[in-house]
Parts: sequence; C-alpha cells; structure tokens
Amino acid sequence: MHINEKEVSYSTINSYSTLNNLTPNTKTVWLVFHGIGYLSRYFIRLFDSFNKEENFFIAPQAPSKFYKGENYRSVGSSWLTKENTKTETKNVLQYVDAIMTEENIPEHTKLVVLGYSQGVSIASRWVASRKIHCDALVMVSGGFPKELQKENFSFLTTKTKIVHILGEKDPYFEIEKVEAEKIRVQQILPQIEFRTHSGGHELDPKTLHELF
Repeated sequence: MHINEKEVSYSTINSYSTLNNLTPNTKTVWLVFHGIGYLSRYFIRLFDSFNKEENFFIAPQAPSKFYKGENYRSVGSSWLTKENTKTETKNVLQYVDAIMTEENIPEHTKLVVLGYSQGVSIASRWVASRKIHCDALVMVSGGFPKELQKENFSFLTTKTKIVHILGEKDPYFEIEKVEAEKIRVQQILPQIEFRTHSGGHELDPKTLHELF
C-alpha cells in the first residue's frame, strides 16, 4: 500500500460575530477568541455587560465544527488539533487578518486581544506573528504556545497590559503545573499579571471589568 498525502490551496468563507456598533464614540475594540466547543455568536454574549457605546467586540469563529453530545443537536467548534497544526495555524491567522481588514479599525481606538481556553493559542500566535501593537493581551484559562519565545514579543512595550486569568477551581489545571508555567511565561512576557477568580474553567466578566 502506497499512500501520498498532498495539499491543495482554495478559497473558503467563514463567519464571525460582532457585538455593538463601531462608531466615532467607540473607545476600545476587543478581538476575542472563544474556546473549544463554542460558537462565536454565543461566546460574544459574555461581553454584553460592557458599556455599549464605548466597546466594540469582534469574535472570530473557529473553522472546524462538530456535533456535541449524543443527540447531534448542539454544534461546537475547534481552532486546532495536533493534526497538521502548522498549516491549520497559517490558515486561521490569515482568516483573522481578513476579519481585521474587513472591519478597518480606526487608529484612535484601543485594541484588546483576548483568548479564552483554546483561544489563547490563537490570540497569542496572531499577536506574535503579525507584531500587533495591541494595548492589552488577555489570556483566560488557556495554555501558552510552547514554540513562542521572548524574541517573538520584543516589539511590545511595557505599556502593553498583559494578563492571565485563571479560575481557582479550574479542573484542567494542576497547581504544580500552573506554577511552572507561570515562571516560563513570565520569562517571555515580563510585565504579565496573573489574576484569579473564584470560579472554574470559565470566562469571568467581573474580573475583566476590574481590569478595564
């Protein structure tokens, strides 16, 4: 048996969700990446408590969708797997580029890039690879990509707010591994601030309100 695995390039279409309107009164644009199992239109609802005149939210949609549960009614999605990760990452980042081109964010607004759970891997890779001078990079309950090093973020200044938020009852993180990871990430992003909330593996809007 002789199997060849080949590649082909083609155009595709993917959706994304926005919350509120981008107007001259908008002060902050949020680019928010959901975790595994979400759809962007549901994830973006978590930010509904923010001031609607001053905040505009963009939630990209992970391209790989799947049925959740045994009844095949609910749909979730995933950004990446261990399969063909390098190419899939390239595809996803180009999709994010297309979104930002389409939205044409004004220069006077602040930009917050946020990743939740699996979305942390996309948020951090996009900022690093595109050298995005964002005002804040927020990582919530997610692992930092192993391949990223300090030099990948050398373009950022100390004015960039970098925060990692973790639930104290998050079942996916063991305290020993968390402490070791904190040391590694702090070497890469020296100005990072570590925050916790009393919940589990979830995005806590209250913690975000305290930061912004």
